[in-house]
Amino acid sequence: MKCNLCYIILFCLCANHTFAQEKSISEISQDSIYSLSFLVYNSIDNLEYKNAIEIATQIIAEGEKQQNPYYVFMGYDLMGSINSEMKDTIQARLNHEKALKIVKETKQDSLLSWAYLSLGNVESDGKKNYQKGIDYYKKSIELNTEGNEFENIPPLLNIAWTYLDENKANEALPYLLQVEKLYQKDTIYPVEVAETKTLLGRYHTQKGNYALAGEVFKEVEVILKTEKYPSVALEFYKYYGELSEMQGNYEKAYQLLKKAKELDDKKYEQDKLREVQAAKTRFNIKEYERTIASARNEQIINDKLIEKSRDLRNIFIIASTILLIALIAIFFAFKSRKKYIKRLHEKNNQLMVAKDNAERLSQLKTQFFSTVSHELRTPLYGVIGLTSILLEDETSKNKEDLKSLKFSADYLMALINDVLLLNKMDADGITLEKTSYRLSSLAKSITRSFEFSLEQNNNKIHLHIDENIPDKQIGDYVRLSQILMNLIGNAIKFNENGNIWVSIDLLEKTKTGLYKTQFTIKDDGIGIPVSKQKTIFEEFSQVENRNYNYQGTGLGLPIVKKLLALYESEVILKSEMGKGSIFTFTIDLEANISDESEARKNLENEGTAIHVFENVHILVVDDNRINQKITQKILEKRQFKCSLADDGEQAIALVKENTYDLILMDIHMPKVDGVEATKEIRKFNTEVPIVALTAVELDEMRATIMNSGMNDIILKPYDISQFLTTILRNLNKAFAKSR
Repeated sequence: MKCNLCYIILFCLCANHTFAQEKSISEISQDSIYSLSFLVYNSIDNLEYKNAIEIATQIIAEGEKQQNPYYVFMGYDLMGSINSEMKDTIQARLNHEKALKIVKETKQDSLLSWAYLSLGNVESDGKKNYQKGIDYYKKSIELNTEGNEFENIPPLLNIAWTYLDENKANEALPYLLQVEKLYQKDTIYPVEVAETKTLLGRYHTQKGNYALAGEVFKEVEVILKTEKYPSVALEFYKYYGELSEMQGNYEKAYQLLKKAKELDDKKYEQDKLREVQAAKTRFNIKEYERTIASARNEQIINDKLIEKSRDLRNIFIIASTILLIALIAIFFAFKSRKKYIKRLHEKNNQLMVAKDNAERLSQLKTQFFSTVSHELRTPLYGVIGLTSILLEDETSKNKEDLKSLKFSADYLMALINDVLLLNKMDADGITLEKTSYRLSSLAKSITRSFEFSLEQNNNKIHLHIDENIPDKQIGDYVRLSQILMNLIGNAIKFNENGNIWVSIDLLEKTKTGLYKTQFTIKDDGIGIPVSKQKTIFEEFSQVENRNYNYQGTGLGLPIVKKLLALYESEVILKSEMGKGSIFTFTIDLEANISDESEARKNLENEGTAIHVFENVHILVVDDNRINQKITQKILEKRQFKCSLADDGEQAIALVKENTYDLILMDIHMPKVDGVEATKEIRKFNTEVPIVALTAVELDEMRATIMNSGMNDIILKPYDISQFLTTILRNLNKAFAKSR
């Protein structure tokens, strides 16, 4: 049996609490609880398991009787040790775990160390769990580091014992040496000396030092002649016999092993086992009795609860009173709630009125912006149109002045568009549309539109388009144009005598067939300070630099940011003061795989097809005489034949009397507007192409215009090339149908 006896002794000497002395049973009535524990270990050593179980049972009973957890702990720990000797590992573990649970509540480190030592004995006896047992021993040692160092002898010996059982002599030696070092400091009990010497003999045997092993075993033999320790003697005879056999002394080995077998047989004699079983049964009966006692206690408690049930009537009366009070409180609360609900309805009505007013104001605001858009764009159309016509005159002597005039008008137009666009975006009034366009034409048209600005600041623009990107695209080219124009315009505005690079590069073709494309606008201008790189994307925010004379509203970059949000993208800025800025964004482009008509291919060079339109008759419907004349001059210069109408009513009459190849229809006109006029014309003529020529805000009127029966839309003021492109596209569609 692994060491526990000396631990009992040390505990008794060192414990801070003195327990009351109680009478024992029968023949040992004068012994204390500690004496009983010594008797248990003596009974185990003498293989008197019956007597050991009865004493451990008495210790548990006395501890519970006195409500002394230390005695109860000692009893369960002793019972677990008895179970271990009888190879009943399961019951041993249960008893030691009960002891551990009890001792944890006392918070006594010395007792806790003892409990871990006992659990280590149980676990280390099994081949599978020996490491778990060693861990328990080490926990026991840790708890004793600040106490009496002699308390560590049992766990140290047991760790060595476990390693030797596993044939790990090298691991066992350090622990044996620690014990020997403690022996040199003080006298210890003969049983511990016998156990230590036996383990040393086993160590030398495993290491092949048979002579040293024999000398150590002879020392043990001397101790056992004067002291009776059957458990130690059993281990001694067994391993000394094995050594004698290894040394060739077979006769001595036989005698030693014979004595070991006699002790082992004695341990498991049938009568002893019957007595043990009877004692275990009595122990279990005691457990059942304690369970029954616990149940009786519970019954007593239940009886008391039943007695208290007589008070339920009073409780019921009190509860009824409280309920009545609660009902009264609920009644008054209900009346108050009705009052609050009435006030809430009044507030809701006020809120609805405020909501209606807000919606009405929103409609008025939308109507106002639509009216402002029309009223501002209409005169601008005249200015831009007349300027464009005059610039086409090669004999003009005021081209520079005309260019400045057109630039100012374009700038004012861009400003109006920015304000209106920002207003619509704040109201979530913009969605991306899909129309066909050519990427190269779009990019070149945008860069050409900055010719005057480039010349004014002495800048150069460099355009690069990745040849792997299909030129024919389908998407919202208007929004893409607005993004690029704002970014390029900023690069030109904040740069002098420099360069602007516009790069359109393919990153990858997605699985869905889209072209993930990166747009980069780079300049070598003044750059943007780090402190401003976030705020410039806020409305009306600008970078200030006294060395540059520039103008602007601070709306361009906020518009870019919001437009890119429609593409689920964002603009990335890299800039360093004095070294320029780089703006990049990435969007998915969709290739237009549909076939183009021949007319579409001929739009890039309108001069080669002028003679084709000599017999094309176009009706221009517009209530503004200046705009009429500008449109007429542009068309007649391309050899178109033009007729004019001042309003929708006059246009309906002319269409009934004459044949036209195309109608350019203004929207806002007196008497009959363009939408109503188109609906009326479609009643008797469904073939003639009707193109809206309007200055109204396009997003607000597009559905109304297209649903009226019109074929296309041109927004005033327009770029002449886009204007002619739209006319040619609709004419060719009409001619194709007539064939």
